[in-house]
Amino acid sequence: MTKIDQVEIAQIDIAPKVRRTDAIQSFVTQETVLVTLRCDDGSAGTGYTYTIGTGGSSIVALLRDHLAPRLIGRDPQSYEAIWRDLFFHTHATAVGAITSLALAAIDTALWDRNCRAASLPLWRMAGGAKSRVPLYTTEGGWLHLEPGDLVEQTLAAKAEGFLGAKVKVGKPHVAQDMARLSAVRDAVGADFELMVDANQSMSLSEAIRRARQYAELDLAWFEEPMPAEHVAAHAQLLASTSVPIAVGESMYHLSQFGEYMRQDACSIVQADVARVGGITPWLKIAHLAEAHNLAMCPHFLMELHVSLCAAVPNSRWVEYIPQLDDLTTSRLRIENGHALAPETPGIGIEWDADQLKARRKFDPIVI
Repeated sequence: MTKIDQVEIAQIDIAPKVRRTDAIQSFVTQETVLVTLRCDDGSAGTGYTYTIGTGGSSIVALLRDHLAPRLIGRDPQSYEAIWRDLFFHTHATAVGAITSLALAAIDTALWDRNCRAASLPLWRMAGGAKSRVPLYTTEGGWLHLEPGDLVEQTLAAKAEGFLGAKVKVGKPHVAQDMARLSAVRDAVGADFELMVDANQSMSLSEAIRRARQYAELDLAWFEEPMPAEHVAAHAQLLASTSVPIAVGESMYHLSQFGEYMRQDACSIVQADVARVGGITPWLKIAHLAEAHNLAMCPHFLMELHVSLCAAVPNSRWVEYIPQLDDLTTSRLRIENGHALAPETPGIGIEWDADQLKARRKFDPIVI
């Protein structure tokens, strides 16, 4: 039996490509925590996780002190057993963001190793439902942009071949949101998908009010209108509007998604592979969503989500926000507005060793 005999932990901080703002925060830096697993047969795999500005050192500490030592001597193919063991080992801090983010770094490394050992790309090993997924962009829709700039950037995205674009909402008054959105809709036409994202900034009454205004714009979805813990409020909102309601980027465990589905509180599921604890739980969420006839449109991490979306039949969109270009030699391949699933063995990401070494925040921790 192959065994894990070494775990390496590193952190690299990456500045965003453009200024990114929404209704509650700014994207300051991507703290990227990497885990590389090495096995006694010479095989290896690298996984990663991230934050948008705080918490990276806490993830590193949890990995170093509590999770990585428990991997030594384990069979890398037993990722289900490993995930559950690590989850319950840290049960006092679960379900929570730091624990899930740390688990994701390990789980994605296990999948990377196992896919490489099998000479298969992730999307085929995890299901192989399709080889391409429609692509929309968020990179031009930030809240600080004036209507003219917003229109210009969305038109440019359409000209580049994107099939949709997301626009941040949550201005102080609904009229301000509508002015921005209406300008974009008029410019791009009815055949281009528009999504809006409030980043959990609204109360139930305000979300209902704004959804009624947004409905005339034929939106693909209204994302994170309220704090994710308010499941019943989302159910009330969904029952009051024809606009699809999307949730998931601020949820950290399969059971939370299950509760949304049980209460008919969402239309679209946006599980983030890092924030739910890795590929193993992400696939369970996707299959649960399929059972409820719901689409998967994951949040961020396009370099990894393209393979997961290609693995399952109920994926609808990949979100375009480039962030790893400075650390990788691989690139997201795009054709006719679709993201193409990588065919190389592993999770589809080829790290640039020289850049990782040059940009690392500290010398790698080796367990």
